Amino acid sequence: MSSLLLRQVRLLDLVAGLDRVADALVVSGKIEQVADQITEWPADTSEQDGRDQILAPGLVDLYSHSSEPGAEEQETILSLLRSAQAGGFVEVGILPNTQPVIDNSAIVSKIQELYRQAAAQLVSAPLLRIWGAVTQSCAGEQLANLQDLANSAVVGFTDGRAVQNPQLLHHLLEYLQSYSQPLMLWPLDRRLAGLGVARQGAAALRLGLASSPASSESTAVATILELVAAIGTPVHLMRISTERSVQLIMAAKLAGLPITASTTWLHLLGDTATLASYDPNWRLDPPLGNQSDRQALIQAVASGVIDAIAIDHHAHAYEDKKVAFGAAPVGSIGLQLALPILWEQLVLTGQLTALQLWSALSIKPAQCWRRSAPSTIILFDPTNSWEANSTNLLSCSYNTPWWGQSIPGRVQIL
Repeated sequence: MSSLLLRQVRLLDLVAGLDRVADALVVSGKIEQVADQITEWPADTSEQDGRDQILAPGLVDLYSHSSEPGAEEQETILSLLRSAQAGGFVEVGILPNTQPVIDNSAIVSKIQELYRQAAAQLVSAPLLRIWGAVTQSCAGEQLANLQDLANSAVVGFTDGRAVQNPQLLHHLLEYLQSYSQPLMLWPLDRRLAGLGVARQGAAALRLGLASSPASSESTAVATILELVAAIGTPVHLMRISTERSVQLIMAAKLAGLPITASTTWLHLLGDTATLASYDPNWRLDPPLGNQSDRQALIQAVASGVIDAIAIDHHAHAYEDKKVAFGAAPVGSIGLQLALPILWEQLVLTGQLTALQLWSALSIKPAQCWRRSAPSTIILFDPTNSWEANSTNLLSCSYNTPWWGQSIPGRVQIL
């Protein structure tokens, strides 16, 4: 039984809502004792100076992409787990848009076997949560065999893409009323979004980028909320990116609708003005919002209107991203980068408290899955910097806006 005594570490207790500096005794990865000063400890205990470090529960990612099976050259389950572990994530949800799509229990079993093989190569591997597809092949035309998936190990149901047929959505919500697994929907009207690669506004116009109106998201949010109000099935709204959507979700929560919501880490860090670099690693779907959208999202995380911050980690090969901005595939990697960069840019600047950020990355995503908070704890040192390069990044792909930059913080899983 290993034990570690951390002297004067910053301890985040998400359940009690406490942020304090104290001594902490960690035994076999569990916090056994917290006190202003611990004077007695087990034999063979290692002692470590914890000043300037943060001790808190492990992180939980609601949704990211696995390129295995189907495109292992971009990302394997093993590289995904390694990236997650290095970033402090102890649980990671993968979307069903693998090849083949996770739309039946046989594919779930295949993913589980791939996970077991990968986890065997790691110490304390993160848990892999598998999302089952809502529609066959994630095509949005016919429901998958949801009962078959529900009897397997899926954590919930989603296509990871927008379902465009309101009648199908209505049928889906009715069908899933009695299921214990959550339903996650991406609110987006593709007809309104068109071919836009930037959020409509002055910045997109100045940059000469094809734009997508905020209403392409908010009208879909409104449709889903109306269906939830009529049918009562709980829904998680993913990839929220606009101020108007935040307003609609706030009103729905005040009215008592059974909904939760998430945004992605990159939508908290960038806005349309960020696209002036034309860096294809900022090519996202939904696109970055305008400045008012980004500020609304940050405030919504602080207030709890937005429950969780997802990473939506999406690996792409180097040559796929080295194209014109509008032609680039959407998405960037982030599992290894999110915590240190969010900490530096949102907590150290006072836009979020440490408890607000950590809750949105840990206990609240677990609650969106209807699961308990992670028991694994991590130690984060925001003063220990490293460079985002091919040596340090553990993903098979390096598509990130922070390539070659100094990253302010390392994580140790205890």
